[in-house]
Amino acid sequence: MENNFRERIIDLLKSKTDGLTILDVANSLDANRSTITKYIYELSGAGIIVQRKIGTAKLCFIAKYVKKREK
Repeated sequence: MENNFRERIIDLLKSKTDGLTILDVANSLDANRSTITKYIYELSGAGIIVQRKIGTAKLCFIAKYVKKREK
């Protein structure tokens, strides 16, 4: 089940290149926010996901898409 959440989060963020909050991800995947937070931090640590603070929100992006936008 754990790998399933990781894959689902990655697939979701690939389809939402404008970024999503952790709560948005949890709602989209019909999962608990704290569970999603755990996986987001794991994926962030692995360099797969980048979190950016935009205003009061912290948005999650796939790292390779962020690098492409910055060039």
